[in-house]
Amino acid sequence: MEELEHTPDTSFERDVVCEDEEAFCLSLENIATLQKLLRQLEVRKSQNEAVCEGLRAQIRELWDRLQIPAEEREAVATVMTGSKAKVRKALQLEVDRLEELKMQNMKKVIEAIRVEVAQHWDKCFYSQEQRQAFAAYYSEDYTENLLQLHDAEIVRLRNYYEVHKELFEGVQKWEESWRLFLEFERKASDPSRFTNRGGNLLKEEKQRAKLQKTLPKLEEELKARIEMWEQEHSKAFVVNGQKFMEYVTEQWEMHRLEKERAKQERQLKNKKQTETEMLYGSTPRTPNKRRGLAPSTPGKVRKLNTTTMSNATANSSIRPVFSGTVYRSPVSRLPPSGGKPVITSTCSGKKTPRAVKHGANKENLELNGSILSARTFKGFQI
Repeated sequence: MEELEHTPDTSFERDVVCEDEEAFCLSLENIATLQKLLRQLEVRKSQNEAVCEGLRAQIRELWDRLQIPAEEREAVATVMTGSKAKVRKALQLEVDRLEELKMQNMKKVIEAIRVEVAQHWDKCFYSQEQRQAFAAYYSEDYTENLLQLHDAEIVRLRNYYEVHKELFEGVQKWEESWRLFLEFERKASDPSRFTNRGGNLLKEEKQRAKLQKTLPKLEEELKARIEMWEQEHSKAFVVNGQKFMEYVTEQWEMHRLEKERAKQERQLKNKKQTETEMLYGSTPRTPNKRRGLAPSTPGKVRKLNTTTMSNATANSSIRPVFSGTVYRSPVSRLPPSGGKPVITSTCSGKKTPRAVKHGANKENLELNGSILSARTFKGFQI
């Protein structure tokens, strides 16, 4: 009675609560009446707890729809527990306040409910046609009637999900496993996976092999459960607008076609690359560094010029030796030094001191002016 804040209103209740324990007669009739009163109070307590819990759920839902800040929610945190009469009254006052606020923000509330409706559609695997059947979802006339339609749709979707919860959870598990399998398949065809470190490649390969075994088993289990459900309800269990097993078969077929398409693209790419290499030659995998041209030093250029000039002079000197005729240049050569005249001689075999000295220093054939030296060729004296 204290928790319910109930005051005794009958003589028996007053006798039980107010009289002295020794004065209360424990007769069979009084004991039976006392048990009956206790049961009545327990029922009222349970009903009061249920009402309070319903008010709390309504408050939380309105908080979320109206996007009430946390500071404002904490102000009524004291009445969010318990089931006394004063707690029930406080909860009812909060609900009334939020309902009034909801009417002032009708558009905002309806948009929040539509988000919840879409979430339930996803959980129930609704097709696009099934979603479009709820025309109120696309209405822009934000009235109390529109809000009631959305509330009714939420209730219907919740009940629909609860009835099919076991099957929906199984389908959701298959969907998650299927997405994970497709991800592993994509990574398996990626050439860059071999650069992976830390054993992730081996781990992913094991998970992919495991999914290849578990997916067919899960499909068989769902198939048996769905067939049993369809026999009980005399209607088809649909996922995204089609039967589940048809949906599964379609997903596998799409996966096979995608793999075939990727394979053909790789083959076409390799064919084009081979044809290009046959026409223009293969290209290196990594670009080579260009060798820079070494700069020619003046010494090397001078040496090269000297060698070239010597070879040219030697060729010019050797040719008349073997042919027996010496041809002089039509242009007069300048003397080695400005003050010394050019010494001329005939091919008489007599050597001047200058020519002898010059031939002794260099063992090659030179033509200095009109003098021919062939000391290096044995047996040939001019």
